[in-house]
Amino acid sequence: MNFLRGVMGGQSAGPQHTEAETIQKLCDRVASSTLLDDRRNAVRALKSLSKKYRLEVGIQAMEHLIHVLQTDRSDSEIIGYALDTLYNIISNDEEEEVEENSTRQSEDLGSQFTEIFIKQQENVTLLLSLLEEFDFHVRWPGVKLLTSLLKQLGPQVQQIILVSPMGVSRLMDLLADSREVIRNDGVLLLQALTRNNGAIQKIVAFENAFERLLDIITEEGNSDGGIVVEDCLILLQNLLKNNNSNQNFFKEGSYIQRMKPWFEVGDENSGWSAQKVTNLHLMLQLVRVLVSPNNPPGATSSCQKAMFQCGLLQQLCTILMATGVPADILTETINTVSEVIRGCQVNQDYFASVNAPSNPPRPAIVVLLMSMVNERQPFVLRCAVLYCFQCFLYKNQKGQGEIVSTLLPSTIDATGISVSAGQLLCGGLFSTDSLSNWCAAVALAHALQENATQKEQLLRVQLATSIGNPPVSLLQQCTNILSQGSKIQTRVGLLMLLCTWLSNCPIAVTHFLHNSANVPFLTGQIAENLGEEEQLVQGLCALLLGISIYFNDNSLESYTKEKLKQLIEKRIGKENFIEKLGFISKHEFYSRASQKPQPNFPSPEYMIFDHEFTKLVKELEGVITKAIHKSSEEDKKEEEVKKTLEQHDSIVTHYKNMIREQDLQLEELKQQISTLKCQNEQLQTAVTQQVSQIQQHKDQYNLLKVQLGKDSQSQGSYHDGAQMNGIQPEEIGRLREEIEELKSNQELLQSQLAEKDSLIENLKASQPSPGTNEESSATDSARDSEQIADLKQELATLQSQLNSQSIEITKLQTEKQELLQKTEAFAKSVPESEESETVTATKATDVEGRLSALLQETKELKNEIKALSEERTAIKEQLDTSNSTIAILQNEKNKLEVDITDSKKEQDDLLVLLADQDQKIFSLKNKLKELGHPVEEEDELESGDQDDEDDEDEDDGKE
Repeated sequence: MNFLRGVMGGQSAGPQHTEAETIQKLCDRVASSTLLDDRRNAVRALKSLSKKYRLEVGIQAMEHLIHVLQTDRSDSEIIGYALDTLYNIISNDEEEEVEENSTRQSEDLGSQFTEIFIKQQENVTLLLSLLEEFDFHVRWPGVKLLTSLLKQLGPQVQQIILVSPMGVSRLMDLLADSREVIRNDGVLLLQALTRNNGAIQKIVAFENAFERLLDIITEEGNSDGGIVVEDCLILLQNLLKNNNSNQNFFKEGSYIQRMKPWFEVGDENSGWSAQKVTNLHLMLQLVRVLVSPNNPPGATSSCQKAMFQCGLLQQLCTILMATGVPADILTETINTVSEVIRGCQVNQDYFASVNAPSNPPRPAIVVLLMSMVNERQPFVLRCAVLYCFQCFLYKNQKGQGEIVSTLLPSTIDATGISVSAGQLLCGGLFSTDSLSNWCAAVALAHALQENATQKEQLLRVQLATSIGNPPVSLLQQCTNILSQGSKIQTRVGLLMLLCTWLSNCPIAVTHFLHNSANVPFLTGQIAENLGEEEQLVQGLCALLLGISIYFNDNSLESYTKEKLKQLIEKRIGKENFIEKLGFISKHEFYSRASQKPQPNFPSPEYMIFDHEFTKLVKELEGVITKAIHKSSEEDKKEEEVKKTLEQHDSIVTHYKNMIREQDLQLEELKQQISTLKCQNEQLQTAVTQQVSQIQQHKDQYNLLKVQLGKDSQSQGSYHDGAQMNGIQPEEIGRLREEIEELKSNQELLQSQLAEKDSLIENLKASQPSPGTNEESSATDSARDSEQIADLKQELATLQSQLNSQSIEITKLQTEKQELLQKTEAFAKSVPESEESETVTATKATDVEGRLSALLQETKELKNEIKALSEERTAIKEQLDTSNSTIAILQNEKNKLEVDITDSKKEQDDLLVLLADQDQKIFSLKNKLKELGHPVEEEDELESGDQDDEDDEDEDDGKE
């Protein structure tokens, strides 16, 4: 506050005394008036004064205005006036042109008033709650005020909104507002809100921001839309740039597919408006954000594949080959296509198949290379084409082979009708334009990057320099141009090409050293004391000579490693050589090129280093320094150590293979033992189940015997009760006739009963007696129990054998570990004398002895396992025998039960018939006696005899 008063006092054109009093009176009226109309009029008057007298209104009225926002929520008009007044105080937007000092002072005022407003976090929360009001006079000034706060003190306001409940969600509702002015200002608000804040970016993305923004872009006409499309694209960049989570969400939500219509520019490309160029430029940048080389490789690869699958890459290539496209859009499209295909084999193959719409059709790569080596093309376009060519060859050995093959004698078109990519590169490599030399050299170096096969193939290339002279190899022609003293840019490009070509390729080093003029040229360049401009060339010459030493296979006697190092020591000096080598990494252009893969230079003079070459320098600088400092004896020792290590590596590899085979055999044995354990457990379970089933069958058999005795007793009691039934009286004559018929029937039934009795006797004779059954069941149970006991004893023996096998396996594992440790110790030890070699041989003999012992033990284990499997087979056979015995007993028991049931049923039927017959006879006799008819005694005797016979039959049935 004191600062603000000081500023106010220092203003030369301050307000008159009357205006200050007016502002004070208005503030008093806002604070003290009880009528809403009076407060509203006072706030409206403050709004009109706030632009001209910003400082005074801000100092005196801010607190009152905030109070109005808190207390007068019901009146939208006064809330709107208060928000507009606060916006005028805080915002730095001024329509009039003012001096620079006044502008700085205005910015200080805005940040100071913003700091006062957000000092109480409740004020920002209050403003967020006001944005929920649908009234235009409240929502729109609220959006503008919050946007201004974010512009003044963005990080502080972002933090307050982030911790506010539903703060970001309230702001996302602005995109759904039907009033375009609020929706458009809402986009600007979200731009300021999401700037450099990953947490808020994620919340906004998961609040369905991508869907709403893409809908707005589509509604506005995609690239043909106005500034609203530009604002939406900037907001999308804020959400996606350097935010891997949102990029993944954008890809998984299938939003990449919705970007394809953006690039359907049509055939008529004339009359591009400035807004359309801006929109398309932002759209291309948004594609590059998703496939940037700085993103995680997996995320970039998935986005590249999605762009190919949805046809976005095809659409970009259409723009690339179209006519009438503005130069900046064409350049950005080339850069975008470059990163879409970089490192993605599918996309690189598609790009190789794209042809330009010319007659005859030419590959797009050839057309682009023609632009790169053409010095009349814009510099940024040539850089973009170089980047596109580099991305096409990045991790693409197939493409590298195709480019190099266009230089080989067998594939060159003798007619000269079509120009190949290789011919264009050679033409640019030896043209008079230094920029073309550099670009062609770097492009050709990328065709050799990490590809030893193509480095050797390129040695076959022969160039015809002039008529009558023999052809010269491409490698020799590059060194010839170097020695002619061309421009620095040309020499740097050629040296980078040669360093890339010779690294990791001893054959190319031999070809280079075969020309006797090359080494003296390099040593002469390094040894001279030249100016700062030439120091870079000296450093690259030192690197090339160092590569010739480090990757030298000593096939040339005149230029072996030792002789080259002696030459350096005599003519240059080791320390001077290392110092010149260090000039490369200390150069300012080196650090700039090492940051990004894209060759982005402000002007051709800065085009010195290539990004991939900086990686090569970083990799080789240290090893070359070590190689230069090593003496010949150290080199010999190192070679001897390498040979010895190779021999020991072969021995160790042999033993490791043997140990690996032993491990596999042990694993098989372990699996067999575990299988046997499982089978033994299953067999034991089966034996237990069989024992329980035998016991159940015994119990059922005893129960059936008991039930058979009870059924016989119930039949006897039923016969006694049946004799108590009576019959109704009838006429005497009919009764006599019925008596005669009953007597005849009785005789017939008695004969049938006799037959049944004989049948029952036969059944009883065939059925074993109860005592016999009990004895047989006891014998069977004893036999079963003996078999079970034998099985259990055999299982216990098998278990003990398995335990002993597991102990032996454990011993084998420990011995194997000791053997591994000794083998590794043996591999690490490098013998330095004959005694160490003797010890090594002794250890190897010990190892072989242990391995043979291990093989013997493995054979014994296999034999023991075979014996175990035979014992298991015997146990299975015993179980099968017991199962068959149980099945036979069960079948016999079932047959006995069926026979007993049939006999009981027939006996019951006969007893019922006899009982009915006796009842009828007895009742008839009683009736005859009552009627006075005499009954013969023979009949009584016969009936008595019949009753006795019936009793005997019943007794026999009971027995």
